[in-house]
Amino acid sequence: MAKEISQKEGKLIGKVTHYFSNIEVAVIKLSGTLSLGDTIRIIGGEATDFEQVVDSMEIERQKIKKAKKGDEVGLKVKEKVREGYKAYKL
Repeated sequence: MAKEISQKEGKLIGKVTHYFSNIEVAVIKLSGTLSLGDTIRIIGGEATDFEQVVDSMEIERQKIKKAKKGDEVGLKVKEKVREGYKAYKL
């Protein structure tokens, strides 16, 4: 079973550096590109593992459609995340 999960993990594209619980936004430092419409998976801790489509992305409060390696983007997330959680592009 663990093998199936790792195959569906996707490509590591970043790490959560901050989480704003009041607005449910995660800041992710990217190690790859990310675009609107991409499906990501966030994994961390003992219980967090979810997928979602990127439908809104911002850098410094400016809406963007595509981000590149090295950017720190804000994404609205459907579950609580913490610093250090990993983001994968599926």
